[in-house]
Amino acid sequence: MKTVTFSLVSVFRDSSVITRIEIQEMCSTRNNNEDTSTMSINETIRDKIQTELLQIEKKEDLTILLAVESGSRAWGFASPDSDYDVRFFYIRLKEYYLRLEKRRDVCEWVQDDILDINGWDFDKTLRLLRSSNPTLFEWISSPIIYRKHPAFDNLLGNVNDFFLSRPGLYHYLSMAEGNYREFLKGDSVKLKKYFYVLRPILACRHILLTGTPPPMLFSELVEMQLDKSLVGEVAELLQLKEATSEMGMAPKREKINAYIEESLEYLGAEIKNQPPGKPKKPWAMLNDIFLQALDCQMD
Repeated sequence: MKTVTFSLVSVFRDSSVITRIEIQEMCSTRNNNEDTSTMSINETIRDKIQTELLQIEKKEDLTILLAVESGSRAWGFASPDSDYDVRFFYIRLKEYYLRLEKRRDVCEWVQDDILDINGWDFDKTLRLLRSSNPTLFEWISSPIIYRKHPAFDNLLGNVNDFFLSRPGLYHYLSMAEGNYREFLKGDSVKLKKYFYVLRPILACRHILLTGTPPPMLFSELVEMQLDKSLVGEVAELLQLKEATSEMGMAPKREKINAYIEESLEYLGAEIKNQPPGKPKKPWAMLNDIFLQALDCQMD
């Protein structure tokens, strides 16, 4: 453990008051100024993942455009026994896309107790981008990058221009409501499920406030969006989770549960009253990006 000082920005939308306070909490997350590309990743595991990515390219005859960590390790609240969720975007040779028969647009490589590796074809990626799929924005903003093609930033450097608030709001609200209803109503609850409810709640607040994709790191969402009265208890909960197995149980936290219930009610009402958002980007723009990506396979 090390002591990290950070500035908490607590946003109270109902009263339109924004308060900044300096807090000092014990936490195991890295300072934002530090390199997060190797965050939480054991060197042996990283080498194993790189080997697997090379094997995927060789055996599947494809080019990986971006490979990242997703899930709890990328969010910043992994348990000691959390697996490694590796996700990637890839492109194949042009001839593959010109066939008449139906073809797969996902690559499911390996899933065991340690590694979970799978990816999306870039044509699937672009279709989901046009619909503002929230998972896609999370992968692209992951702080843990295993592989990035030199052309990737040129292809999707403006990815946030495709973001639509409504799909993101409904995605995160549904995630928070479902996890809370299923896992956090009893007297004894799974610790990790608090973060699968708190993070989407804070993500919704971020989207309502900024109209942009939420940060991947839970610590950044806490800094910007969590009520200051809960910071200490959430930090304590995070420490406990980081020392507990994925299946770890603990008594429910009444104060946090009350915040969750209030937030779900507030967010549900706010989201229903949101005006229609901006239109989707034209297909021509995505077609151009896809044609550029095909050139990556020829490099």
